Amino acid sequence: MNTVIDAPPKIRPSAAFMLSHPYHFIAQGFGSGLSPVMPGTMGTLLGWILYVVLSARWPTVFTPAHWAWIIGMGFVVGVHVCEQTGRALGVADDGSMVWDEIIAMWLVLLLIMPADFITQCWAFFWFRVFDMVKPPPIAYFDQHLKGGFGVMWDDIVAAFYTLLLFAVWRLI
Repeated sequence: MNTVIDAPPKIRPSAAFMLSHPYHFIAQGFGSGLSPVMPGTMGTLLGWILYVVLSARWPTVFTPAHWAWIIGMGFVVGVHVCEQTGRALGVADDGSMVWDEIIAMWLVLLLIMPADFITQCWAFFWFRVFDMVKPPPIAYFDQHLKGGFGVMWDDIVAAFYTLLLFAVWRLI
């Protein structure tokens, strides 16, 4: 839900805006959120690629324990940078802010890895479905939680749904 915040009028996200402050650069997923087509999907894709590449390139640094710490800190940082970027844009949850998708995808991957490429594709697919369709209570959180926490939280719930689906699938 794109709620207008008490602040400047809504401005259009751009590369210049993103590069004007480190918070915007993070919130807009290092530029992936500026995609003219499905920015949330592009942010999720970037999150997937970063997780796989960093884990493969530096496995002693990007261990599951370190990823858990990175995700937790990334959530806290995300609340702040998304709050500030939303204020600057004049929209609480602008579509260009995709840090929430990145963190949520990292959470999904942390809990399903090691997994083959097809399983990772399914995780990506189902996370995007839950994030876009917003089944209850995701839609409730999306509509009622405001600011940076609201931006971040509904994607964490979508990640939970994805992980729940995988848990049920593995039981069957």
